[in-house]
Amino acid sequence: MEPPLLRVQEAAALLRVSKWTIYRWIEEGRLRATKIGRGSLRIFRASLNGLIEGQRTDQGSHESDGRGKVVRLRSGLRASKRRG
Repeated sequence: MEPPLLRVQEAAALLRVSKWTIYRWIEEGRLRATKIGRGSLRIFRASLNGLIEGQRTDQGSHESDGRGKVVRLRSGLRASKRRG
């Protein structure tokens, strides 16, 4: 059984981001956390799972072929280069 609370470093390692990103996401409300004791911060695993599910790119209305949906990043950058 998975523990319901994660340390900041554990959450960062699972998401492959820095611990500072975890702190920022908590501040922004993207992750839910609680303090234990004198300031030991713990992230709710359910919140972490919710963040992951909300950001999935393979949940389109089309049937998946197992490879996931292709996401185009920085499409605005390419368009602005063509204009200039």
